[in-house]
Amino acid sequence: MFVAWGPELGFLYNDAYAVIMGDKHPRALGGRFKDIWAEIWSDIVPIVERALSNRSAYFEDLPLTVKRRDYPEQGFFTFSYSPLHDDAGEVGGMYCTVIETTDRVLAERRAAFELKVSDALRPLTFPEDVVARASELLGEELNLARVIYGECDDSSRTFFVPRDWTNSTVPSLAGMRFALDDFGPGITDPMRVGEVVSATDSSTDPRTTAFADSYGMTGIRSFVAVPLIKAGRLVAFLGLHRRDPYRWTETDIQFARDMAERTWSAVEAARAQAELRAERDRSRNIFDTMAEGFMLLDSQWNVLYMNAEGLRIAEKSIVQVLGRSHWDIWPEAIDSEAARMYRRVMASGEAGTAEYCQRNPGSDDIWVEVRAYPTSEGGIASFFRDITERKVAEQKLKAADQRKDEFLAMLAHELRNPLAPIAAAAELLKIGKLEDAQVRHSSAIIARQVAHITGLVNDLLDVSRVTRGLVTLARAPITVQTIVEEAIEQVRPLIQLRRQQLTVDLPLEEATVLGDKPRLVQVVVNLLNNAAKFSPDQRHIEIRAEVDADDLVMAVRDEGIGMEAELTTRAFELFAQAERSSDRSLGGLGLGLALVKHLVELHGGAVHCVSPGPEKGSTFVVRLPLMQPHPKSSEERSVARIAVGNRLNVMIVDDNVDAAEALAMLLESCGHEVVVEHRSRIALERALKERPDAYLLDIGLPEMDGNELARQLRSRPETAGAMLIAVTGYGQEQDRQRSAEAGFNHHLVKPVVMKELAELLAGIKPR
Repeated sequence: MFVAWGPELGFLYNDAYAVIMGDKHPRALGGRFKDIWAEIWSDIVPIVERALSNRSAYFEDLPLTVKRRDYPEQGFFTFSYSPLHDDAGEVGGMYCTVIETTDRVLAERRAAFELKVSDALRPLTFPEDVVARASELLGEELNLARVIYGECDDSSRTFFVPRDWTNSTVPSLAGMRFALDDFGPGITDPMRVGEVVSATDSSTDPRTTAFADSYGMTGIRSFVAVPLIKAGRLVAFLGLHRRDPYRWTETDIQFARDMAERTWSAVEAARAQAELRAERDRSRNIFDTMAEGFMLLDSQWNVLYMNAEGLRIAEKSIVQVLGRSHWDIWPEAIDSEAARMYRRVMASGEAGTAEYCQRNPGSDDIWVEVRAYPTSEGGIASFFRDITERKVAEQKLKAADQRKDEFLAMLAHELRNPLAPIAAAAELLKIGKLEDAQVRHSSAIIARQVAHITGLVNDLLDVSRVTRGLVTLARAPITVQTIVEEAIEQVRPLIQLRRQQLTVDLPLEEATVLGDKPRLVQVVVNLLNNAAKFSPDQRHIEIRAEVDADDLVMAVRDEGIGMEAELTTRAFELFAQAERSSDRSLGGLGLGLALVKHLVELHGGAVHCVSPGPEKGSTFVVRLPLMQPHPKSSEERSVARIAVGNRLNVMIVDDNVDAAEALAMLLESCGHEVVVEHRSRIALERALKERPDAYLLDIGLPEMDGNELARQLRSRPETAGAMLIAVTGYGQEQDRQRSAEAGFNHHLVKPVVMKELAELLAGIKPR
């Protein structure tokens, strides 16, 4: 996402959007929108004007060139622009969320192209025509210079190019024969064992530089070669050529591999059709070596032949199919899409294709792609292959995309809800002349709702850090009694509010695990919170723990809404939720259980859930490895005490006037003397004169950012010994490292927890 704000549309964005920025990042942070995207500004002016005129805009699957690694590549993104309003209700900028759709767009284009190829190759009956047409389509789709189909003679170590396709920028190689060794063993040897090879630049690739004459003569600068291996020998390859250096992506290579397989299948099919009419017996040997299933039916639907791959896919023996009616062998397929396609081919004499799900009793169902061609005898030649893996991937992608859309809608709802009371309370405070009780009530409303929003944001950040492996556990021995007690303490207000009964059953002896205490407490808190939220008032909740061999087993059981069996299998997936009412009265973003799963697994444990069904409650079980408890030292048993500090002189530097003044009032109420500055250079001059005891510095300051201001303060003898505390919205690990390197003693993330800040200030002695 990005925000463009103010008269100059200052540009701010998050880490995910930095991928789109490419080389512009991080210099673009804070720059003018117009300057940053100068090369496309004329194209996006209508979008900007629409947002600034208080209207939203939505643009789907826009192509952009992005640089993820060391080379640019094309990606596709969906943008949603919305206006942003200032305190006066006027449009002050815009907000844009961006979702990358590259995988889906490329998958759709690839599927469309594969359909186009299938339609183009279907009527062709000669292998040479199949190769020529497939090469032309592939070359135009990938904007290549040349596509060749090389037929290899392994005995003479040569290959022949019967036909090729070029875009006229390179010479045709059709009708020419070459020695494989002239192009380098580093390229040809891997091809002989079935490996796809590629090169970015033949003039610099160490495998090809010694064979520059061959590559120069043929005009090959970058290439991909997909080999075809039969009976352990290299018999052919598909070559994709470019006349300039080019970094081939995994998508390009996979695309070439699929096209090669499809082309070879079509070539084999064309050859098979030709030979069926003349030498049917000889053709069966070819079919037996095909990577696709093949079946021959006569005009009465009797099976005349099926190759080995076809028998494997059908899970049949040759005795079970040969001479029998197709409909007797597969009665369950009589009303399938494949059967309807077969009948059309038999009736019209035109080729057809279909996909269908093949039900296999006693084993997993599979998806099969079928192509059928009419024979001269009035029957059908059918080619089919197992596409289950592709279908499963498509279904998972669709389900993930749906969950993502549902989550974004939920997130928007959850963030809008607390904004309404905040806005109302703020309007009330602006009226002035309020009684103290009204002011306190309005302030309490704002504080509660800000805490709610902060909790949502923290949940999002927390699950992001955990799922990306950015969380480091601070492991120490901790007992199950401690984990459960602290978790109950956090959840007790909600349970009491709903008048629910909580039963706790813990082992009498100490059961100790080696883990991160806050994280394990968080696991139990999430489970108890869910149990309380999803159980009606006055119901019973139980948490019990027991030792099972070398494991600690904790179970949380409720009498709540329960789950369908299907949901229990995916309850721990990110954003997974059961159906909710439109008022979203139960709240939440679907992150809690995903976080529980990742945290438990980080501790070497496992978690699962069971439910008898809707309205019958649920049970969540956490299993963690035990360790032998060790005696606690006197230091561990000691109770930490927070020192009570004296009156301090504190300087706050923050360009956000409201935030700075609000923090100043809170510190003054604690007895400290506070001065506020909004510009870093003025703050430095004043600090050298007044020499405060502590400094609370925002990082994102204009002129001189907070890190540079900290370095300046540390370098001056008047302020070198002061306490420097970063108070900022930047809370990632790299942000903390930068602030520490700049000289900060502590790093606090907005909104600041006053108790934490007060404890830090209490340890400072006035200068």
